[in-house]
Amino acid sequence: MVAGAVCLSVNLSALVAWGADAAPRQGSTAESSNVSDKELRAFAKAYVEYQKIRQNYEPKMNNTRDEKEKLKIQREGDDKVKQALEKQGLTPQGYNRLFAAVNGNPQLRQKALTLINDERKKS
Repeated sequence: MVAGAVCLSVNLSALVAWGADAAPRQGSTAESSNVSDKELRAFAKAYVEYQKIRQNYEPKMNNTRDEKEKLKIQREGDDKVKQALEKQGLTPQGYNRLFAAVNGNPQLRQKALTLINDERKKS
């Protein structure tokens, strides 16, 4: 199962919203039928990269009491996430569309989880 994601900032709060124990199972099935293999691979790569960024920046934010420093860390993390998406040819909106599609279709979700696990093994 995919580990949950906690967003680095409010700006990217819509970006990744998978629960701590399981991926949500809501979404549009119409959207899920429009996802290509290429898009799904890009989604998986972006998801894995996001997790790495979150693992790096979340402890920094949690260990900082200075609000200005937190904001600086948050912005830096946001920039890294945006770069990771752009590297895969995705926008936050495109990522969200794929996220909804994956969550709305059990077969697509399973395929995405397989690709995510494969990406994790590569890194």
